[in-house]
Amino acid sequence: MLRLMNAGFGNMVVIDKVAAIISPGSAPAKRLKDEARDGNRLVDITQGRRTRAIIVTVSNHIFLSAVQVETLAARFQQEAARPAAEALEKL
Repeated sequence: MLRLMNAGFGNMVVIDKVAAIISPGSAPAKRLKDEARDGNRLVDITQGRRTRAIIVTVSNHIFLSAVQVETLAARFQQEAARPAAEALEKL
């Protein structure tokens, strides 16, 4: 069963596929974003707002989110700790 995390504005990412949630301010993060854009692996889910977090997946896709890194990390931990049966009832 897929367990999802809200990445902002109703957009969801699969928890098991998230490799990292990083801040977009550093030069390596910007380079990662630019390389993903060039390789057609970039998904912008900011709805036109400022990018506050970058979600990196195991398939090397990059999601740009307008939600703070700390907020996404808290959501990730909350959803990851939830038993699968409880997550199923939520749907």
